[in-house]
Amino acid sequence: MISELVIDVTPKDVSIALLEDKSLVELQSEGRNASFSVGNMYIGRVKKVMPGLNACFVDVGYEKDAFLHYLDLGPQFNSLEKFIKQTLSNHKKLTSINKATILPNIDKNGTISGTLKVGQEVVVQIVKEPISTKGPRLTSELSFAGRFLVLIPFDNKVSVSQKIKSSAERARLKQLITSIKPNNFGVIVRTVAENKRVAELDGELKVLTKNWENAMVKVQNVAKYPTLIFEEKSRAVGLLRDLFNPSFENIYVNDKAEYNEIKKYVELIAPERADIVKLYDGQLTIYDNFGITKQIKSSFGKTVSYKHGAYLIIESTEALHVVDVNSGNRTKNTEGQESNAIEVNMGAADELARQLRLRDMGGIIVVDFIDMAEASNRQKLYERMCANMQKDRARHNILPLSKFGLMQITRQRVRPAMDVNTTEACPTCLGTGTIKSSILFTDNLESKIDYLVFKLKIRKFSLHIHPYVAAYINQGIISLKRKWQLKYGFGIKVIPNQKLAFLQYIFYDSHGEEIDMKEEIEIK
Repeated sequence: MISELVIDVTPKDVSIALLEDKSLVELQSEGRNASFSVGNMYIGRVKKVMPGLNACFVDVGYEKDAFLHYLDLGPQFNSLEKFIKQTLSNHKKLTSINKATILPNIDKNGTISGTLKVGQEVVVQIVKEPISTKGPRLTSELSFAGRFLVLIPFDNKVSVSQKIKSSAERARLKQLITSIKPNNFGVIVRTVAENKRVAELDGELKVLTKNWENAMVKVQNVAKYPTLIFEEKSRAVGLLRDLFNPSFENIYVNDKAEYNEIKKYVELIAPERADIVKLYDGQLTIYDNFGITKQIKSSFGKTVSYKHGAYLIIESTEALHVVDVNSGNRTKNTEGQESNAIEVNMGAADELARQLRLRDMGGIIVVDFIDMAEASNRQKLYERMCANMQKDRARHNILPLSKFGLMQITRQRVRPAMDVNTTEACPTCLGTGTIKSSILFTDNLESKIDYLVFKLKIRKFSLHIHPYVAAYINQGIISLKRKWQLKYGFGIKVIPNQKLAFLQYIFYDSHGEEIDMKEEIEIK
């Protein structure tokens, strides 16, 4: 299997697509000004204590206060709280965690009202992004995640991933980390640390320890509440940290700054693979060039088709997703209904596993497969679904088919499910249902270009339009594009863009910023 990462950086957001054998399996998008990501740490203030829920609400700067349950304070909350108070009170010298006193664990059966008070400062980490009407979900059991290790302050335990099967290797890693880790830090050894040399593990441990120290420096100098004290790496680098493996063939980026950051990170974790990071500078948008835009259009929406005419219907609520499997107009299997049902269901299991990752669907998923009479076929379907879901990094649980033919899946819900609207609103009629004559569209574009060049004095810009319209403008020896360039200058570029509707257009300046040339259309 060949894995590729394609990163589209625009002025408004960063979008990341993971391809496996050219098929889109994960898509993540984040606004460039978004600041609420899983793993970020804040020093905030308790706004409200809810004894009935045994929880409190903490102000971390989001429009809705974040939720912190008593059980998410972590066993070593007393030690962390004492250390934070010392750090806040001493602005000259940073207290070393290695010399900190470890206090007894908090009572498992304690109460939030006996531990926290309104107005109290507390250091928290986001474990779930804001979803729907809910604010972020928090924890005070802090952790700094790296590629090989996870560092946990105020916890002296060393744990090794259960997925490392060799008992000798597990013992080696545990002994090694115990000998090099600083005092008052716990460490979780991740699966990818198997057979790694001490220099690599020690280097990452020092980086994670430095992250803790930098966070405490920000706590020491905090001027207002809430304050961000530790920010996870960019979404692209964070995804790389979790996904990077020898099967990665290419990482394509269309932004120089992001390219440099990713290149630097790959050189750090796998110097021999640094050449797989490539800067894309083609004229086509990066998603169009790699065929991702078309896959996005066909993979999202209520109805998702897969092989031989079968399709899935996906309906979603806030925490429940219902999937119906339909055979559609496919040719019936000559061996009978049972063979037809198992063939359609097996294809549905493959597509559903991809959809769960692609849309990042979480909560409860109920799947209505086509009924099968034979128990052996139902078991085959269950095993196929389990095998497909092994590639999924999110925690999940799958139950065998019930007597009603339903499969129940629960999947970790960390951020809102990805929802991409695949329908296209008419950009020209603004919902009125009537448009100007389409034959005049290019005349309208030329008037916009004339205004840009002679009125706004913008000589270099690119015009993004639908590929069909671009083909019309570029046709012929003396094309319409060439006439425009001869009249208005050779700074004009015409770029086909599959994201745009048929008569939609967007102008961008030489820096990639959108030039607003839209107009309100009055239909009479």
